[in-house]
Order: sequence, then structure tokens, then C-alpha cells
Amino acid sequence: MVTDIEAKVSKAKKASITLASVGTDIKNHALEEMANALDANRQVILSANKKDMETAEKAQRKGDLSQAMVDRLKVNNSKIDGMIAGIRDVIKLEDPVGKTISSLELDNGLELYQVSCPIGLVGVIFEARPDVVPQIMALSLKSGNSTIFKGGSEALNSNKAIFNVLVEAIENVEEMPKGAFQFMETREEVMDILAMDDYIDLLIPRGSNAFVKFIQDNTKISVLGHADGICHVYVDDEADLAKAYAICFDAKVQYAAVCNAMETLLVHEKIAEKFLPKMTQMLDGASVELRCDKRSFAILEHIDFIKKLVHAVEEDWTTEYNDLVLSIKIVDSIDEAIEHINTYGSHHTDAIVTENQKKKKKFSELIDSSSVMINASTRFADGFRYGKGAEVGISTNKIHARGPVGMEGLMIYKYVLIGNGNKVVDYVGSSAKSFTHKKLDKLLSNVIQDQ
Repeated sequence: MVTDIEAKVSKAKKASITLASVGTDIKNHALEEMANALDANRQVILSANKKDMETAEKAQRKGDLSQAMVDRLKVNNSKIDGMIAGIRDVIKLEDPVGKTISSLELDNGLELYQVSCPIGLVGVIFEARPDVVPQIMALSLKSGNSTIFKGGSEALNSNKAIFNVLVEAIENVEEMPKGAFQFMETREEVMDILAMDDYIDLLIPRGSNAFVKFIQDNTKISVLGHADGICHVYVDDEADLAKAYAICFDAKVQYAAVCNAMETLLVHEKIAEKFLPKMTQMLDGASVELRCDKRSFAILEHIDFIKKLVHAVEEDWTTEYNDLVLSIKIVDSIDEAIEHINTYGSHHTDAIVTENQKKKKKFSELIDSSSVMINASTRFADGFRYGKGAEVGISTNKIHARGPVGMEGLMIYKYVLIGNGNKVVDYVGSSAKSFTHKKLDKLLSNVIQDQ
């Protein structure tokens, strides 16, 4: 017996075949209709979000939901503007489908083409963030991938309203397949989705580290994502301190509830006494709680203005706070900073502030993270800011896609071999023909064309 969930997933899988071949102009038309629909349905979306926010704020007061989660949940006109801008940025991006990656002559009249193609059916499971829906739907549509969306119950009304607005806009465009995008509502459906490896080609979880780890541990489906966002800024003894103050403040305070916010500040011991008092005054003024190692605590404990100063414990070095909390450690060298980051970090995003060129090079080469920042805030690690139009997610994987992932994370490739009655038997045995394996400068789209 086919369940309702399986029927939805099967429909999306079937539609993914058609969506993979939809032309660029049609996809861009559908994307523009998505952007227009969001603009025209602002009040519908805001009203739905208001219901979610009322429930979330009650849960937060009871201690059942973190403030960071509540912050991620909120949708306002500014966020809708951002959703619309993100979709229109995707329109401007080159269509990634059907691009010739390489071409090779195996023999005269026998040519091999490596060509980009969509992954197929992607499952997106996420917490709190309603803006995930337009971001990933836009990237999925442009890259020719069908998508299953499962958001957290705390954002059900917001997610459903946005999803319905977008899908109606898409499916009103002629030649766009019906059913390519599906929405799941209940918690029980998560486990069903995780078991559907016969249909779903890739899972993208977006949420807390515990949430992402749960997804990774309970499915056979390939997972693109990161479990933790433990990001560092190392302020070197040869740093421009004006830059350091600005970078560190931005990395922690600009938006603390996200995975690319700084969680640990590392400071070279030669500049710690000069740098830390002003830096911590700025952070304390923004209500940041400071968790300090022994040496940094000794520098700061007698400063009267600091209201939230505590001793760091070992657990702090491996904690993603997603809040106005910062751990601080003094190190003796860049080598100690690199060792600390590679030991305790999550391979997400880490930064150095220095004017020394050799140290910039050393840090960029030895830090084992998906993004390395030199004299810039960790908050730049983002698909939109990296020019990807929007973001599928941030991956700390070392296969397929890494760092802020745009459409390239939704693409794979296939091989197309063009021959003329060629047989393998001619290339084996004592009188075997030889392969030429000659690189070509040819595009498959120019070789095989619509009549």
C-alpha cells in the first residue's frame, strides 16, 4: 500500500526527470513569477508568521525554545525583500544544466563528453528559518532539481504560506512540471523521508548541530551540511588593532544566532593587554557574556565595566553558542592558534587578523576549514555574499561540495559517449586498436542540437 508521503515523494521524483530538461527561459520566467508572488502576498505571509511568533514567544518564556530560534523564525517586510532579491539574483546566474565540463576523443569518431546535470530529488529538512524555502526552491528550480521540504513545527504556518505562494506561481507557468516541489507537515514524516533512499538522492539539513547529527546518523541518503559552526578569529601580534576591533565585533555581534558567527576569540599574548580591554568593552556594551581562560580572565577581572565575565571550561572550546556568548583564549603564537582551531573547531569558518604576509599564507594553508578569512569577518561565509545568488547550506564535507553551497551543490555530471557503431572488441586482443585519448575543445550542445 502506497502511503500519502510515498505518493508525494514518488510524484516529485517523476517530475524531476521533466524538470531536468526545462529550458533556461522558462525557468527564469518561473523564478520571476515566484518573486512577484512573494511581493503580492506579503500580508498572507506576515499573518502566518505572526501566528508562529506568538506560539514561539510563549515557548521561549517557558524555556522550551531558545531566543536564537525565535530570532530565526521572525519574518518581516525586510526579510521578504531579501527573499525576493535572492530569487532575482538566481535569475541572473548562468544556467548550470547541460554544461560541457570536459571533452575527450577516445578514437577517431568516438568522443566522450562530461556534462553537468541535476542531482534529481533533494530533501530539505530544516528548523525555524522560513527564508530557507524561497532560497532553496529558487536554486533547485534553476538547477533542475525537484525538492521535498520539511520544516520545523515552530514555523509550520510561515513555511506553508510561503511554499503555497511559490508553488502556485511556478505551476502557473506553462511547461513547468506539476508536483516537482512537495511540502511535508508532521514530525513523523521526517523518519519516513530519511528511509526513502530509493527516491531521494540528497538530503540537506539546516538547523542545530544536534538536529543535523540526528539526520546524518539516521539515513542511508547522502547528507550535505555541517553539524557545528564553531568559528574562530585569531588576532595576531602583528594585527592592525583598528581592523581587529571592527572584525571581531562584527563576527560576534552583527548576528549571533547563525553558524558563521565567531564563538571563540584567540589573542596573541604580546598584544592581549592592549587589545582585550577595549575589545571586551565593546562586546560587553552589546551584552556579550565573556568566558575567559586564566590569562585573559586575569587581564579583565579588575575592569569595572565588564558585567558578564566568567571562567571558561574545557567544554566552551567545543560549544556553538548561537547567542551573545564568547569564549576567549590567549595563545603564545600563530602555531598555537592554528593547533587550537584545528583541534576544537568544526572546519566551518575561521579568520586571522594580521598585517604579516607570511602569517596570512601560513594560516590560509594550514587551517582545515571550508572558509578561511584574512582580515575579514567570519560572517562573510554565506552563499549570497559569495555571489551564489542564495544558499543551499554550508558544508564542511570534503567531497562533492564544501563551504557556502550554491547551485553547484545541487549539480552532478554524466558522461555522454558519441560513436558510430563502435565496438569494444576492436580494442582488445593481439590486433587491438589504440585509444587516442586526445583532449578536445568541443561542447556537447554544439554537437547534438535540436532540429
